Amino acid sequence: MLNRILLLLLLILPNTSPAAIILIVGDSLSAAYGIPLQQGWVSLLQERLDAGGYPYQIVNASISGDTTANARARLPAALASHEPAVVLLELGGNDGLRGLSLAEMKNNLAGMISSALDAGAQVLLVGVQLPPNYGPQYTERFQGVYQELARTYEINLLPSLVDGIGTEQELMQADGIHPNAVAQPLIRDRIWKALLPLLKQADRRRPALSEQ
Repeated sequence: MLNRILLLLLLILPNTSPAAIILIVGDSLSAAYGIPLQQGWVSLLQERLDAGGYPYQIVNASISGDTTANARARLPAALASHEPAVVLLELGGNDGLRGLSLAEMKNNLAGMISSALDAGAQVLLVGVQLPPNYGPQYTERFQGVYQELARTYEINLLPSLVDGIGTEQELMQADGIHPNAVAQPLIRDRIWKALLPLLKQADRRRPALSEQ
């Protein structure tokens, strides 16, 4: 009788297991620069996770102006503190805008990917685009960094966070670099499509996840 009661309680009581962590390490594009925080794509992504019943909590460790070197230096502490199931890396834009070494940028991103994988996390690498005035040779080499890293580490890649957005004036802030609030749901949707396969891999105990 006691065993039956315990079984019934397990079936009735809600699942109180802690939510898995999605750690986002990015720059101003992920830090809701120039718009209210709740309107940024990261907050909108958390809303979609909650609405769909996905047991994930986002920790947004993005800092406006961050370079890959700065982010790499602070990543180990974030991994140790949060033990994420998924790490999303959206970095490199500030390296490119400052004309920093692409070799160092690649090395920094490689170190971050390796650290996240060693910590047992799934990794989504998100590329960014530079303004056309930086010239085709530099911008092509810049984009190539993300593609090479994705192949080397066999991780998921979203080639561009703002492809098709950065060229639309009505979707951009006055600086021409940062997407405005209208663009954030579009970015959220783009991230969602790239992230969903990783959620399926990271939580095999749940029934098959369906797209929302």
